[in-house]
Amino acid sequence: MNIHNKKKLVSFLKYKREFQKFGLKKVRSYEIVLHWLSNRLSRNQFLILSGILVGCTAGLAGVLLKTLVHQIHYWIVTKVHFEDQIFFYVVFPFLGIVLTTLIVLSIFKGNDRKGIGAILYEIAQNSSVVSSVKMYSQIIQSAVTVGLGGSAGLESPIAVTGAAIGSNFAQTYRLGYKERTLLLAAGASAGIASAFNAPIAGIMFAFEILLTGVVFSDFIPLVVAAVCGSLLSRILLQEDVLFRFYARESFDYHNIPYYLILGIASGFYARYFVLVFTKTEHFINKFKFSRLRKAMIGGAALSLLCVLLPPLFGEGYDTLKLLTNGDPSSIIENSFFGYLDLGSWTVIIFLALVCILKAFATSITIFSGGNGGSFAPSLFAGGTLGFLFAIICKQFGLSDVPTSNLVLAGMAAVMSGVLYAPLTAIFLIAESSQGYDLFLPLMIVSVISYLMARWFSPINPDLKPMVEQGKIFTNEHDNNLIYSLHLRDFIDFQSQTIKADAPVSELFELIKNGHKNIFAIVDNDNRLQGVLTMDDIRPYLFNKTADLPVNIQQIMKVPPAVVNLRQSAVAILKTFDDTAAWHLPVADEDDKFVGFISKSKILTSYRELLKDYS
Repeated sequence: MNIHNKKKLVSFLKYKREFQKFGLKKVRSYEIVLHWLSNRLSRNQFLILSGILVGCTAGLAGVLLKTLVHQIHYWIVTKVHFEDQIFFYVVFPFLGIVLTTLIVLSIFKGNDRKGIGAILYEIAQNSSVVSSVKMYSQIIQSAVTVGLGGSAGLESPIAVTGAAIGSNFAQTYRLGYKERTLLLAAGASAGIASAFNAPIAGIMFAFEILLTGVVFSDFIPLVVAAVCGSLLSRILLQEDVLFRFYARESFDYHNIPYYLILGIASGFYARYFVLVFTKTEHFINKFKFSRLRKAMIGGAALSLLCVLLPPLFGEGYDTLKLLTNGDPSSIIENSFFGYLDLGSWTVIIFLALVCILKAFATSITIFSGGNGGSFAPSLFAGGTLGFLFAIICKQFGLSDVPTSNLVLAGMAAVMSGVLYAPLTAIFLIAESSQGYDLFLPLMIVSVISYLMARWFSPINPDLKPMVEQGKIFTNEHDNNLIYSLHLRDFIDFQSQTIKADAPVSELFELIKNGHKNIFAIVDNDNRLQGVLTMDDIRPYLFNKTADLPVNIQQIMKVPPAVVNLRQSAVAILKTFDDTAAWHLPVADEDDKFVGFISKSKILTSYRELLKDYS
């Protein structure tokens, strides 16, 4: 080791002692080694090494979660006959939501932010710093929810877990915002790749949803993380756990009309799905019940749906595999519909109800207290819709209907419209089915569904509330950087104030003894009444012949705008642009004056952040 590297290692050991002195963290030996490597390797080399480590860790987390849920689900669904399964469908979905809520309240102190929006929130509002608790909390919560029959998916919890792993790795080695965001995305990418055994889909997920403005040199850590996650999934998981579909047909361009119609139908269904999702959330949030009582009501509703329609139990991937094989009879015979004898109409009615109620089952699961995501539900609903469409076409006497291909295409289409992620959907289904010759139909249905979704709402309705509140921004790199700035960092809390009824002479003394160029005029309760700048005061300050006003109230001015502490940096900058001001007063929730905020400070910090990210 040369002298230069020895000095760096000594520096780190000193940092270790200082860090431990404050009791923040126990620094382990492997961390010393990795920190030493970070000083020996170039930036790109260390990021590739980081991508491998984050990818393997996130991949193992995904394997663990999928294995846990599969074992629980397998025992519940396959080890008992239908008559006994009714009992399980009544009890276990209810227990899943209630137990998850109890775990959140007792272990995680009520903190249950979940879904892809949670990752975007951390990127935009918390400089990509994710709590270390999320490295395991999502696994525990979603395993209980989905394993016991919650009608949701594991992919979003796996993505959040991977993102937390990547973020905490970057925090451990004190990497900057750019690298922290990149490794956060690498962890999420590895999680998705592990869940679906689809590395390209994991990479597309990171680029479409999490990252904007990543340079090509930073593409490699995402690739290696996704590959590591996918390889571990393929090596460690059993074949029946993997998200794979082998039954498909060769693409025939004569079947394009089928895909065009399915794309349109999927676009409408995706819109229905997200509307049910958001409306159910608002409906549940209206109730003033305790969280535990909401969980009990939601669990009871979910149990009832699972009794009536068993495919709503859990993720539903086993049902999808049966549909791609063209075998709906084994699905129906385990439900009350097995006692009906309506021919093909039994299948049509059954699948139509499954499609309609899947959106309700998923939203009830997630918003009443369970943990999961909409990845799996959108794929399940899309595959069911595709099979339903194929059955209806056959009912009308059409021949050579590509049933298994329509199931796969429906999965991609609905996922594209629900998640607003067409590339992720296309590559996910192509990789999972090894159906690369299906790229054309997958692109047709996914693009149609996505364009229809964007026509109904330019922003994903699931994320829209946070976008409107200024918590996240989903499609512009510059705005995401600005959102990472925090308002309190730019407020001058030492701003000078003066009472509105004070004489002007008191203001002169304030100017004489202070160094501010702008003053806040407040009442006795410190509520803002107006503002004064040096330009406003100068005529009275230097003109000895001017008649002085009796008090400050006679010369103060109404500010062009007042900034609220809850506003985002983007909204504040827009206010600055609209008012052409460079300083604006800030008020709290009680309209009391807090301080002045400077536009130049925000822009300077933004330029520094942009320089760090470039």
